[in-house]
Amino acid sequence: MLDRRPRGLLRGSVGALAAGLFVYGFGQELWFRFLPAFLRHLGATPLGVGVFGTLKDFLDAAYAWPGGVLTDRLGSRRALLLFGGLTLCGFVAYLASPTVPVLFAGLFLVMAWPALGLPATFSLIGEELSRERRIAGFTLQAVLKRLPIVLAPPLGGFLIGHFGIRAGMRTGFAISVVLALATLAALRLAFRSRKEVSRARTPGRVTLPPVLRRLLAADILIRLCEGLPDVFLVVWVLEVAGLTPARFGVLTSILTATAIVSYAPAVALAGRAEKKSFIVLTYAFFTIFPLAVVLSRSFGALAVAFAIGGLREIGEPARKAFIVDAAPEEARGRVVGLYYSLRGFSVAGAAAVGGLLWSIRPELTFLVAALLGAFGTLGAALFLPRAAAPDRC
Repeated sequence: MLDRRPRGLLRGSVGALAAGLFVYGFGQELWFRFLPAFLRHLGATPLGVGVFGTLKDFLDAAYAWPGGVLTDRLGSRRALLLFGGLTLCGFVAYLASPTVPVLFAGLFLVMAWPALGLPATFSLIGEELSRERRIAGFTLQAVLKRLPIVLAPPLGGFLIGHFGIRAGMRTGFAISVVLALATLAALRLAFRSRKEVSRARTPGRVTLPPVLRRLLAADILIRLCEGLPDVFLVVWVLEVAGLTPARFGVLTSILTATAIVSYAPAVALAGRAEKKSFIVLTYAFFTIFPLAVVLSRSFGALAVAFAIGGLREIGEPARKAFIVDAAPEEARGRVVGLYYSLRGFSVAGAAAVGGLLWSIRPELTFLVAALLGAFGTLGAALFLPRAAAPDRC
């Protein structure tokens, strides 16, 4: 009989990783979402702010593959320490010289932990947890990545409001440096007791297993469904529905809180339902969300729509566990990195396409998104197997 309880998830390397995800995320979220306003304060043009956002999205996609290669060559624990150290260097650069050129250059370092470290996170959970406990492990990872988004920005806003934007941002940078140093020290201590395994000793061509190609095709359609209207949600709420920015903030909180709460069923049902069912369910919510938004004009209706948006996360731990299950053990980091790089580059232009559709008719952005989501959901339901292929040693 499988032990379905999340007992022991917070022990050892997985527990250390969970703490690292939360602490690093909390330190970064103090100020990261205020960077566009800080860039404007420092004299950046609107185009410059847009380029900064584009660079962040590009690094998200481009870093996944080299992150996977380094994970396989160094081992997941060494790789995480390396990526955490690079991000710490970025925090120090921001604290030492918060200027527009440094903010741009430092982004290459700041993105190391969240982007380069993604394959290492997957690999470590795959190594430490059995198949039946991976959904619980990825649920823990997802919650601890999102809690800082709820908790840290209000504190960052307080710092900026109390000290002014320049001093407030530098205070946030300083807190990030202290938290990163403490986290790296704790991770090094926790990882020291475990023998590291480096798998990629010989070069070789890595391709996605067939089952992951089918998942990737559906996932790309779903991420296009998400990406087309994503930056226009606030525009819809403010300009079409006529609500206030404060009301939009409340809607965002509803979405995030629903996402966090929705992870509980994934843990409770982890051993009772196949991963495919969770994946198809989460894709269905991705599809319904833009339809719910486009049909909403009042705050109450939009609150329901954004709660549906939060439910899009219910199957994310199962999807990540599915990827780890299907990836061969000896190339897990590279396979995860390849998957996320291909997905990231494939959807990089979604916001621009959404803008073109919006210029024709605002509703069109959301309707086309829902259509793409429906194709992705149908593809996952028809072509994904009930379980990923076993790990290959």
